[in-house]
Amino acid sequence: MSRRAAPTPPGASPSSPPKKVPALAGTTATNNELMSLFECEECFDVVLPPILQCQGGHLVCGSCRPKLTRCPICLSQLGSFRNLALEKMGDSLLFPCKYASSGCEETLRHTAKADHEDLCKYRPYPCPCPGTSCKWQGSLDTVTPHLMHHHETIITLEGEEVVFLATQINLPGAVDWVMLQSCFGFHFLLVLEKEENYDGHQQFFAIAQLIGTRKQAENFAYRFELNGDRRRLAWEATLRSIDEKIATAIGKSDCLVFNTSTAQLFAENDNLGINVTIFMC
Repeated sequence: MSRRAAPTPPGASPSSPPKKVPALAGTTATNNELMSLFECEECFDVVLPPILQCQGGHLVCGSCRPKLTRCPICLSQLGSFRNLALEKMGDSLLFPCKYASSGCEETLRHTAKADHEDLCKYRPYPCPCPGTSCKWQGSLDTVTPHLMHHHETIITLEGEEVVFLATQINLPGAVDWVMLQSCFGFHFLLVLEKEENYDGHQQFFAIAQLIGTRKQAENFAYRFELNGDRRRLAWEATLRSIDEKIATAIGKSDCLVFNTSTAQLFAENDNLGINVTIFMC
């Protein structure tokens, strides 16, 4: 026995067809059609478990929920009503990375989505230049052009072995020296920071970073070397990516560290030259 569709009530428009999202690599059409059910009514981003809804069944994502007191669609009070059916469905779906519009084709379980997006190479990168108030953000492949064109004091030296020259190292207060080194088809950020401790003593921290991903950084190591009259001070380590903050390495002293007395042993005319070697692991 066939069934007829219920007639549309007078004055009401027929319901619109369900929204579809473009098919993503590695997913089925069914997965993408179901994804349209997981859309935040406020920002239109993906809603991930735990999934909260208003009394009318409208969904709001975890980022928008703290900012709202009423549903943006029906204006009903937002409570803490869980949509357990959608949560169970979400456990079996693949969700696109939020940087899909920038080129990322990864699709992931919702439990892995946040960790991936924290390190996604398509995410916007902040300016890695220390000691500035630069608010720039951009894709990974635009970081080096930004440093070259908007931080004019940063010079670039070519080759696997260069001399990182820090001038006027006796300047008072906290000071940063920054340089770029180009080799192996990559650019490396060289940083020397002078900081003052709580007891008034000053220390120098020198570190190198790859302008690339963590995976790429695993292929390289670097060596810093200070040479003086019958003296040598060296540091060698695997390179870090600009994914990792310089302050984190400095906080752990996971870099070349020396005090002002040591700096004077290797300095000449208030300038300090650090021999830098980049090599593949």
